[in-house]
Amino acid sequence: MIQNTVKGKKMKEKIKILVLADHPYSPSGVGTQTRFMVEHLLQTGDYSFVCLGGAIKHENYQPQKYEQWGDDLIIHPVDGYGTQEIVRSVIRTEKPDILWFMTDPRFFPWLWEIEDEIRAMVPMVYYHVWDNKPYPYYNKIWYDSTDVVVTISKVTHDIVNNVAPETANIYHPHAVNPEFYKTLSDQEVSALRKQSNIPDNKFVVFWNSRNARRKQPASLIHWFAEFIEKVGQENAMLIMHTDPADPNGPNLVENINILGLTNGQVQFSTQKLDFPQLAAIYNIADVTVCISDAEGFGLSTLESLSCGTPIIVTMTGGLQEQVTDGENWFGIGIEPCSKTIIGSQEVPYIYEDRINKDKFIEALTKIYEMSPKERKKIGLAGQKHVMKNYNFENYGKKWDEILKGVHSDHGSWGTRKRKKTWELLEV
Repeated sequence: MIQNTVKGKKMKEKIKILVLADHPYSPSGVGTQTRFMVEHLLQTGDYSFVCLGGAIKHENYQPQKYEQWGDDLIIHPVDGYGTQEIVRSVIRTEKPDILWFMTDPRFFPWLWEIEDEIRAMVPMVYYHVWDNKPYPYYNKIWYDSTDVVVTISKVTHDIVNNVAPETANIYHPHAVNPEFYKTLSDQEVSALRKQSNIPDNKFVVFWNSRNARRKQPASLIHWFAEFIEKVGQENAMLIMHTDPADPNGPNLVENINILGLTNGQVQFSTQKLDFPQLAAIYNIADVTVCISDAEGFGLSTLESLSCGTPIIVTMTGGLQEQVTDGENWFGIGIEPCSKTIIGSQEVPYIYEDRINKDKFIEALTKIYEMSPKERKKIGLAGQKHVMKNYNFENYGKKWDEILKGVHSDHGSWGTRKRKKTWELLEV
């Protein structure tokens, strides 16, 4: 832990966290949630952070500091999420109290391979999401190699409880900042539409996801083409905030060309946007859609609801707990028409949830035929759902509670309290 002195007097010690995740100031969902966690805790004055900022291309690899946080936040740019050698070096030189890491477990086998070295000195906290069942028993070795698993969705929480019941498991979902993601006035929305040359009476569908296969962007474009044939091409438009040429997804420009959607029916937003700019698009939109066949949480839909805009989603992963609280609906959830088992060498089996085209067009038509007042009522109810169950202030407070609990219960370095996971047998 860090000890500061002022005029010879010892100040309160700070808990030092080593973070492995996307760069906290990158635009990804992982980066954004890491940033929220870090900044919330820095504001308490009880923490300092050393971050291995990965998953983006770096202009240089010099350590980064920020005037607001000084030595309490140091970011080391790395490729990927680091290496065993980098982690060993940082742990020995920085002497953190806790190692915190986040994103898909497929990115971290190299880290768990040295968990015996790491956990001899500091506890490991994993902020985890998993997209779907069947229960991934092949992940048990990773859960058992972690001191505390913090689960982002109810699906993931249930999975960890069943796959590794002896591993500490805390449910703690994502949150978005309501300072930015909020409802704008009708006058503000009308002005924004005017700036974008969008008539007030045009129905706007928004999609904010990476152009990747599991997100189903090409299906969305083709299905939207059928939808506007039904309601009139001049009456609706689709805005896609994505890179249409992302190598992980289909060529979206070619898709709109082949369908003849070249007169503004589908528009791409390709620039990186800050929170207020994204919030403006959510407010312009009449509905936000996410039809992924696998979606662990779905940050864009949470952002949409926070802005008071209803959603249409696949009933999979974390999306299903956003669109309904079990009694009320904040848009339309579409049950999968097929649950195919797919897999790979790393992920031997997992469900892939596909929805039916007709059900999607039916859902879109239902939202389209609502009056603006009806859509707003549903969206504002969704906003209350977000404030209650995904509260931004509670997000930071719970991380404070979790990490101080880990520090107290598990210790670090000289106070490390680790449960023995091995035994000696006489041969």
